[in-house]
Amino acid sequence: MTRNLRHRTSLAIAAVLLSATVEAQTNIDLRKNSYTPAQDIALGRQAAAEVRRELPLLNERATATLVERIGNRLVGQIPGEFRQPAFRYSFEVVNLRDINAFALPGGPMFLNRGMIEAARSDAEVAGVMAHELSHVILRHGTLQASKGQKFQLGAIAGQVLGAIVGGRKGQVIAQGSQLGLGTWFLKYGREYEREADLLGAQIMARAGYDPRQMANMFRTIQQQGGNRGPEFLSSHPDPGDRYAAINREAGMLQVNGRADTAGAFESARSRLSSLSPAPTTEQLARAQQGGQGQGGPVTSGARTARAAPPSGQWRTYQPGDFLRVSVPGNWQQVESGNTITFAPEGGYSRAQTGQSAFTHGVQIGVARASGSTLQQATEQLLRSFAQGNPQLRRQGGYTAANIGGRRGLTTTLSNVSETTGRAESLSLSTVPLRDGRVLFVIGVAPANEARAYANTFNRVRQSLEIADGA
Repeated sequence: MTRNLRHRTSLAIAAVLLSATVEAQTNIDLRKNSYTPAQDIALGRQAAAEVRRELPLLNERATATLVERIGNRLVGQIPGEFRQPAFRYSFEVVNLRDINAFALPGGPMFLNRGMIEAARSDAEVAGVMAHELSHVILRHGTLQASKGQKFQLGAIAGQVLGAIVGGRKGQVIAQGSQLGLGTWFLKYGREYEREADLLGAQIMARAGYDPRQMANMFRTIQQQGGNRGPEFLSSHPDPGDRYAAINREAGMLQVNGRADTAGAFESARSRLSSLSPAPTTEQLARAQQGGQGQGGPVTSGARTARAAPPSGQWRTYQPGDFLRVSVPGNWQQVESGNTITFAPEGGYSRAQTGQSAFTHGVQIGVARASGSTLQQATEQLLRSFAQGNPQLRRQGGYTAANIGGRRGLTTTLSNVSETTGRAESLSLSTVPLRDGRVLFVIGVAPANEARAYANTFNRVRQSLEIADGA
């Protein structure tokens, strides 16, 4: 009896101590905000659309899986008093080397590839994401606007993006927008940073991550930034011994189980290491200088590609005596060497040297086959393409495809466009011809528009009529 009583007493004491530990966490209250949650959502949606137009998204499956799993796990542990049912959280990766991350009002979050590559564990990635998520939850963006000038939501998306990017490119993006509004939304003061650190640590613990890893990640960011300092720390200033404050808060928290995203982190890091290095923001800015935002073909320099979406009306062409193909009605036929390109206005350019490039559309050509199988011939074709495109990479295996009523192969590629300096997605299809050569069809679109073009490329492939007697 005495032993059992002592055991029950010990359990009761432990329960009291555990309860005290959880309740000892720092209390954070929502501040009064003169803007509505609906305005947060509208602002975030507009700014996110601008981000997707102006910055190169990575669109790599393993990395997307990692940030979505971590993000959804954190969102699931937002304390009830902070939940905004109308907020729509999303998590995307930008293919830039700079160590940076940002979240927009209402829920959209973007992490630079450089941030993930700098992290040493899934918990460190979760630390950055929990911090950014807390800014959204506490509505810090529109809170800062409440202190500043009034504005119309539709006028500020570009300025917000300019504040995110910073530097020379940010100044270019910000032109024409309401001056200075971006800093109100995304460059927080020390008190808001302190709140995001503490609430982020609490959400991490609830989601099964050690909050100390947030402190470790911030220290890593600081060390890797060198004398210049990462962009992340310029917009997320140290609220005062950040490392010690987060660790102090972590000591008062109970980690709820253990998160299961370590495997996803390792898969993403392995996949990223096999890709071409991401450009820096400055490299992207230099690539986009000259003709930025201009529609139609360009004669030299890199630019932002702006092409009209595929038309709902289709037109049939006969580029060779054995071939017919249908393409969207607003695509024009452009002959270049031994290939035929179909591209919309603004999706094709020819440099002063005579060299041509296209950012949207399809290219059709015939190549000599090398190898005993179609897959071997396609591999040889890819190697020849890579000679002029050193950043060309195959993103997956081959799938069987119906190409002009014949059995062919299709695979997805990634590249960095010499025209825009941005990531682009390519769909390569091959089919054998009677004379032993291979007919190839390449669909090209910016990586952030790849999904919108997928059905168009598939329809072009299926429309092919091959009359070589095979």
